[in-house]
Amino acid sequence: MPSVPGQSALNPGVARREVWAWAMYDFANSGYTTVVLTAVFNAYFVAVVAANAEWATFAWTAALSVSYAMVMVIGPLLGAWADAHAAKKQVLAYSTAICIAGTVALAWTGPGAVAWAVVFIIVSNVAYSMGENIVAAFLPEIARPEALGKVSGWGWSLGYFGGILALAISLAWVMTAESRGSTSSAAVPGTMIITAAVFALAALPTFLWLKERALPATVPGARAALARLMETARSAGRYRDLLLVFLCGVFYQAGVATVIALAAIYAEQVMGFKTQDTILLVLVVNVTAAIGAFGFGYAQDRVGKVVALRLTIVGWVAMTVVAFFSRTPATFWVAANLAGLCMGSSQSAGRALVAFLSPEGRSAEFFGLWGVAVRLAAILGPLTYGVVTWVTGGNHRLAILLTGGFFIAALIVLAFVNERRGRAQVA
Repeated sequence: MPSVPGQSALNPGVARREVWAWAMYDFANSGYTTVVLTAVFNAYFVAVVAANAEWATFAWTAALSVSYAMVMVIGPLLGAWADAHAAKKQVLAYSTAICIAGTVALAWTGPGAVAWAVVFIIVSNVAYSMGENIVAAFLPEIARPEALGKVSGWGWSLGYFGGILALAISLAWVMTAESRGSTSSAAVPGTMIITAAVFALAALPTFLWLKERALPATVPGARAALARLMETARSAGRYRDLLLVFLCGVFYQAGVATVIALAAIYAEQVMGFKTQDTILLVLVVNVTAAIGAFGFGYAQDRVGKVVALRLTIVGWVAMTVVAFFSRTPATFWVAANLAGLCMGSSQSAGRALVAFLSPEGRSAEFFGLWGVAVRLAAILGPLTYGVVTWVTGGNHRLAILLTGGFFIAALIVLAFVNERRGRAQVA
């Protein structure tokens, strides 16, 4: 991550080392999404664990959907509890440990081990998602309001390099399988150990140097967490623009989640990519995603977070069209790298916009609610894709084209969001 160009972006008392430690969590957990959900294990599940059964893609998306449904229930309550107890860091530690353990368990999957794979995908992904919500809730504590986009971009861009590291080591492990007397498919379980190790080591700076600045509520506990959520529900009118951002997030994150969960499957099933081809593609896409996150992080603070998000969603629409018409590896590479640019920028912009519009002292709660929107999207998008491929006998092209409809719906909702009004409502 580039050095912080001065302290103006950070709140008083926040050291450069601390913001780097916060961003390192993005670096640490990106290996999980990149290797497990995007590039390696998802395609392995369909082709090897489920033996390319007609229901295989649907089973993968259903497992993810169950995990996201659990996060939708747990996320807001756990976020409100963490706020009430000033225990965000404690929750982050537990979620990290569970995700790492669940990822290690995936190393014991093989042909026919569908139930085992499904259970530990659910366990690891629930824990990953909770950690993603909680670490985002630190953003308003470390960055000034006018620099939320920039600092969010630092984290997202550094995060993609964490994904690159885990994926590069995994690629080396898979490509050297024959020299060890194995095969590339048989080497995939080993990449789960690699991913878990990178996560564990890279997350250490977060727990060493990131500070918990919140103060416990006067009456902490489950009752306080529920009371906070009830207060939010009663005063929903105050948060009109933030709620619209949540609705927009449901739609555009549905498309993003579909690409993350099914990109490798699409590459192998439609474009004929081999495992190593797919890993190389995702490696390069992570670089373009880092560029998108870093560049748009600065741009969104200048042009406005809503405008920046709108531009990236338009890019997502273009990506789905290019992917639908791709008939050669070269054109699919174009679509994939366009997705990378849009992914980095849209994820950074969404996190910054939620931080900008959230009330002070309740960031974990509202990022828990943002997590509900994101996980609902992660159910809606991939499950829709899985159903389309199932009922059409494997028509992945139609499924990716329909994914573009989610991005168009997001643009319509985003047109009603007023960034300044939303900030004034919670200032």
